Amino acid sequence: MLVIVAPGQGAQTPGFLAPWLEVDGVADRLHWWSAVAGLDLVHYGTEADADTIRDTAVAQPLLVAAGMAAGSVLFPGSGSSLTGRVGAVAGHSVGEITAAAFARVLTPEQAVAFVRQRGLAMAGAAAETATGMSAVLGGDPDEVAAKIAEHGLTAANNNGGGQIVAAGTLEQLAAFKADPPAKSKVIALSVAGAFHTQHMTAGVERLARLAPGLTVRDPRTAYVSNADGKAVDGGAEILGRLVSQVSNPVRWDLCMEALERLGATCVIEVPPAGTLTNLVKRNLKGVATLALKTPDDLDKARELIAEHAAPEGTPS
Repeated sequence: MLVIVAPGQGAQTPGFLAPWLEVDGVADRLHWWSAVAGLDLVHYGTEADADTIRDTAVAQPLLVAAGMAAGSVLFPGSGSSLTGRVGAVAGHSVGEITAAAFARVLTPEQAVAFVRQRGLAMAGAAAETATGMSAVLGGDPDEVAAKIAEHGLTAANNNGGGQIVAAGTLEQLAAFKADPPAKSKVIALSVAGAFHTQHMTAGVERLARLAPGLTVRDPRTAYVSNADGKAVDGGAEILGRLVSQVSNPVRWDLCMEALERLGATCVIEVPPAGTLTNLVKRNLKGVATLALKTPDDLDKARELIAEHAAPEGTPS
């Protein structure tokens, strides 16, 4: 069973979209989605520096557009949605919007418009207080959780394999780094706020006002949710989760457990790829993986699709 996954904020790097513009149709889609977003996504994905694309309001639309563009190349003729050949989709944080487009819950235009508002809402919430996030690698899970709580932080991401992301104010994070859990390493992440915590409440409120105006569809393939690893089968529920997810922890560990239960045999990560496939490699032994970083990886991706996807003509 083939699974397509989409990364979250922090995966972007300067110029990562440049090689994709040489693939037929990609530049055209990106120019159209730029018009929808009111952002020059081609510029941001090819010429902008790291600090510029770190901006939440820029990074999030850029990530979703990049993922959808790559999906349209993997499955030509399907737009940015994926055919019935894919057994499941999942995304990490903002990558859930990319996954929702793959599953046809949202149209590409809806996904771009929604993620633009999500980025603005979260950037606005982050501007209220100086906050951030740090990855905690290693250590005893119970000790890590206790130390995070001791410093007033939130375990905003549980990525499995001993990787937890702590989030809170910059002062709290500095104190935490100076007093880390035993046998752990604390690494500051390149994000602009304490996402998936109570610090994002204002962002949730803004999205909750906008969401009722969206007409969504039920997913056409299994959609695995960050909230609890559940395969959600209702479009309205998925939209509600996309809103509430902004201030709630990402449980990527539970998503990987769900993919294992569903019978995943191959996971392909759309660009800017690498983060999620590394986690899958560590946690789902025997599952083939591919980080689709540049068009040079497309031949390998097509080989894996031929081997692991459902047969051509499978209803979607």
